[in-house]
Amino acid sequence: MGRILKYALVAAGALVALLVIAAVTFSLLFDPNDFRDTIAGQVRDSTGRELTIEGDLDVSLFPWLAVDVGRTRLGNAAGFGDEPMASFERARLSVKLLPLIFRREISVGTAELDALVLNLAVKRDGRSNWDDLAGREGEGAEGEAGSGTRALDVASVSLVNASIRYDDAQAGERYLLSDMNLRSGSVRPGKPVPLSGGFAFRLQPAETSGTVEFDTVAAFDTDAQKISLDDLAIEAQTAGDAPLRVSLDAPAIVFDTGASRAEVGEVRIRVFDVDIEANVEPFSYAGSIEPVASIDVAAFSPRSFMQALDIVPPETADPAALGKLVLAARAAVTERAVRLTGLDLTLDETRFTGTLSVPRNAAGRYQFDLAGDRIDLDRYMAPAEAGGGAGSKSGAAPVEIPAGMIRATNARGTLKIAAASLGGMRFENLTVGLDSSNGRLRLNPLSARLFDGSYEGDVRLDASGTVPVLTVDEKVQNLSLGALAEAMFDQKDITGRMNGSFRLEGRGSDMGEIQKTLAGNMSFVLSDGIWHGTDVWYQLRRARALFRKETPPEPVLPAQTRFSEVSATGVVTDGVMQNDDFRAELPFMQLTGRGSVDFPTATVDYSLSGRVLERPELATGATPEELADLTRAVIPIRVTGPLAEPGFRIDFASLVRERVKEEVRDRVLDRLLGGSDKKDDKGDADNKQDAAATDAGDAQQPDAEPEQETDPEDELKQKLKDLFD
Repeated sequence: MGRILKYALVAAGALVALLVIAAVTFSLLFDPNDFRDTIAGQVRDSTGRELTIEGDLDVSLFPWLAVDVGRTRLGNAAGFGDEPMASFERARLSVKLLPLIFRREISVGTAELDALVLNLAVKRDGRSNWDDLAGREGEGAEGEAGSGTRALDVASVSLVNASIRYDDAQAGERYLLSDMNLRSGSVRPGKPVPLSGGFAFRLQPAETSGTVEFDTVAAFDTDAQKISLDDLAIEAQTAGDAPLRVSLDAPAIVFDTGASRAEVGEVRIRVFDVDIEANVEPFSYAGSIEPVASIDVAAFSPRSFMQALDIVPPETADPAALGKLVLAARAAVTERAVRLTGLDLTLDETRFTGTLSVPRNAAGRYQFDLAGDRIDLDRYMAPAEAGGGAGSKSGAAPVEIPAGMIRATNARGTLKIAAASLGGMRFENLTVGLDSSNGRLRLNPLSARLFDGSYEGDVRLDASGTVPVLTVDEKVQNLSLGALAEAMFDQKDITGRMNGSFRLEGRGSDMGEIQKTLAGNMSFVLSDGIWHGTDVWYQLRRARALFRKETPPEPVLPAQTRFSEVSATGVVTDGVMQNDDFRAELPFMQLTGRGSVDFPTATVDYSLSGRVLERPELATGATPEELADLTRAVIPIRVTGPLAEPGFRIDFASLVRERVKEEVRDRVLDRLLGGSDKKDDKGDADNKQDAAATDAGDAQQPDAEPEQETDPEDELKQKLKDLFD
């Protein structure tokens, strides 16, 4: 046995010595550089490409069968330019010779590739510069089967300073990966392989760039044609003044290379301080990659997130607004958009549900169908001016029309909110349909329950031109006047119901300019209401008493004036509504007249005429003399001042002048018709008792001369002269 071992050792030593001698002889007598042209010719014959080996070729035999290749370039496909498709500065591969000979085991040292440059391109017609390099079906199978190797053992793989450029003219996209570095641990069959590396990237037309670093443990199952990545960790950061930092952790990802299918499963993503958990469903990567995943975004602050992105958050009336956002949804990535279904989003205290589609390119359209529970919009408005308040609204800067944002918005959808509040107004069952594209924004349908009534509108804002144009077509029905006045003017002195319609158009860069150019038509009807704090019937009686120098009547408290209906229609020109058919029905009076409402200055100016009814409902306590003065007269009323609190003034002097003129006119007519003695209307005689007494006194004078006949025409002229003097 010892002798056999001895002979075996001698034989092995001799074989090793022989191999050493062969290796030395090979290195002295064989120069691989002599085969450059042969190698290039074989590549040209099989691919049609030019292979240029500019660096040295070095081959060694013992103890490693090693090949070291210097700078090398592979030409591009026809029609793709003169730039090489691939090049590298140095490549080295070494295999242990003895295990290969005795045990048919491939034991590779470090496989190195330095400064690889790979240029991949796709033409507009879909042709790529690697189509001609695709191997024929079945190639390699025979060689693989006949290799007879039992195992593959690679000490490590090293890729240093590589770059890959992908230029897709058909899709209009360009990707560049540079400064690529990859290093692996030992590669053995059935054993996991540690992998780590990183690269820089630049994406166009997105104009995004940054860096990526990764670390994972890979496993290769050649029989099942699967590659798995365990404990994958990726750290990415974009370049720029406000770099975006993203980290990703995935417990296990499996790629089925035979079926071109990926199984990702659970993924944890962190964007700055925002934590996202996703469960990705299996998807194919053979064509366009369109994964589907359920996602959960933990609570975070949108305000802080905007600051991290170097975006100045908007100033809000409530500093705590935009402080919390939570999201859960099912996300589906398609070629055109990222679509969120089953969306459940909470912003501060408001919860939204529905669907949302976010485009993946600048030309795409946002689409949404959302429903919210309740929201206080005042929290998100700009804060009030210092020292402001209800009384400072008129001095506040006009609201600017966001023309730039409208021109950039391409969106369509519907938003429904159960309850919303804004500026003291509370909306219920609010529905907003939005359609915005090419600088034209339309809100329709636009409806809500408010002030115990309903609102319907169609609002259009055209910002496609130099000056934005606002058009509104709105209707309100059965609104509570009390709630409306309190919310808009902070007034609590009126109740009732309101119906109205408004069709207006204005142009300007802010609401102030639009108000000054408003044009269109509007109408409204107020019904079954009370004007609290003002008793018009008492004011009439008091004004009459003061003019007659009588004791004013006692007021009836609380002071108020009822009305059954107030109506008006008007034409709006340059922000001023001209109303010529004002009409009001009070229990004791009818009011008619005309006037104007100046919207830019928020003022009113009306001249009204009132006529007290013959039997007013509120005549209790009025004397016959009061009723005689008030019912026979047309009462001039002036309404002027701020729209929120107009002044009410009765022109009683004009009333009395009209009353006197009316009496004179009646006397003239009586004369023309034959005198008051031919009339048997006792009420009319009572109203003219002073004139009748004078006539009777004259008739009883004993020495009076007989009345001379007067020419009726002369008397008429004199009376008319007295009437207008």
